[in-house]
Amino acid sequence: MSDTDLVVIKRALISVSDKSGLAERAGTLAQAGVELISTGGTLQALRDAGLEARDVSEVTGYPEMMDGRVKTLHPRVHGGLLARREREDDLAAMEAHAIPGIDLLVVNLYPFEETARSGAGIEACIEKIDVGGPAMIRAAAKNHRHVAVCVDMRDLDKVLEAMARHEGAAPLSLRRHLAAKAFARTAAYDSAIACRMEAEIDKPARSWFTLGGPRLQKLRYGENPHQDATLYAAPEARPGVASARQVQGKELSYNNIADADAAFELVSEFDPGDSAAAVIIKHANPCGAAQADNPASAYERAFAADPVSAFGGIAAFNRSLDAATADAISRNFTEVVIAPDAEDAALDILSGKKNVRVLLTGALADPDAAGWMLKSVAGGLLVQARDTGRVSASQLKVVTQRAPDEDEMADLLFAWRLVKHVKSNAIVFARDQRSAGIGMGQTSRVEAVRLAVRKAEDAAKENGWDEPRTKGSACASDAFFPFPDGVLEAAAAGARCIIQPGGSVRDAEVIAAADEAGLAMVFTGMRHFRH
Repeated sequence: MSDTDLVVIKRALISVSDKSGLAERAGTLAQAGVELISTGGTLQALRDAGLEARDVSEVTGYPEMMDGRVKTLHPRVHGGLLARREREDDLAAMEAHAIPGIDLLVVNLYPFEETARSGAGIEACIEKIDVGGPAMIRAAAKNHRHVAVCVDMRDLDKVLEAMARHEGAAPLSLRRHLAAKAFARTAAYDSAIACRMEAEIDKPARSWFTLGGPRLQKLRYGENPHQDATLYAAPEARPGVASARQVQGKELSYNNIADADAAFELVSEFDPGDSAAAVIIKHANPCGAAQADNPASAYERAFAADPVSAFGGIAAFNRSLDAATADAISRNFTEVVIAPDAEDAALDILSGKKNVRVLLTGALADPDAAGWMLKSVAGGLLVQARDTGRVSASQLKVVTQRAPDEDEMADLLFAWRLVKHVKSNAIVFARDQRSAGIGMGQTSRVEAVRLAVRKAEDAAKENGWDEPRTKGSACASDAFFPFPDGVLEAAAAGARCIIQPGGSVRDAEVIAAADEAGLAMVFTGMRHFRH
């Protein structure tokens, strides 16, 4: 390594909001002969630890003012960070204006993201917007040829290790790595601020889309072993797999996280105050869902809907896990269990299945909360609002001669909640608040109906039932029936009523077919495509 790649750390400016590990690390710098400059609370913490540190006000010649808002925004600070040590004119300016060179910057920012996630009001959030910190970070990162910048106290450990190996110097490779991380940090910080500000605007322009957050977990691989993958946190405060507490089991994989998210988003559609709900997901599609008086019964009903597909699936619940539910889960091979909470007795039972990942979220995800869904495309990012669309019985339009009765209406609304979370083309049969057959991901709607019917027939054989549960069921379609064939297939399978968006040019033909089959049909006026 050439001398030009090394920068000897002689002077460090430290200004941190999170002071965890500050005294020990700063002490190592001081022992290496590094002059410490600091501000406000950080300065006091260093002095309380018995370390000699220079107040930044001594450097700038100005006191901190405006309740600490103005302290580092000064040419003697930014000149020390931005000066190019190989240029005579920069060195002359430093000498003329008494600007000390700063070789190391250690800054972690005011906790804006944490404040926003806490639900604090906009004024409290604004007070946590760091101005001087990001300005210094960007200056140091831009001038990383001469300055090392740490936005994470753990990165200071890397600098200290390098200094120990290189006689007090940090190599260019490390400084460049730290600079890239620094720019990513300020980008994510600004993104969180923009997201919170947009929440206060009725119709934000969104000319630029911003999203960023810290790495939560480096995953072993993505969907397949040859794909790299990482889990990051998003700015929104939304209970779910990313914020859940894992209480047991192997490390989560990319597919585990994706499927657990799909399961939890679906089960969160069901109000735990109304009934217990359980869903089982396989490859991001529901293979069973049910409501019941208690979680154990809901799970057993959901599992019975498609026992073959449920093997190795993800189970999600809208209520706390109890011992009976854990006992039912432990009888089957399950990859992940996710719920708001769990009783100690339930966790004791599940601990016997050491490979089962158990995630506790603390709360359900609000199905009505606004948010974003992202998908990468070549050269771009496709962004849409989260599908928060829901309908009530009073919003449905009865289009057939026969209207659904009370029990049929309950099953129609259950099936409609479920079909929203099934990959298109999607068909769901439901009876007695449980799925009977699900057809997903088909290229024609009639094929989705046929797949759902076959799934129901297979479940009847597996469970030893006399007939498939499509007999007397409600059928939901995520988009309109373009032809009567799908409706006739559903009727032949035993469906008594259908819920669909409507809007086809052949609606009249479809309605006539439903009337001839004696079906009740309602239109939602709302589509639930899910690709």
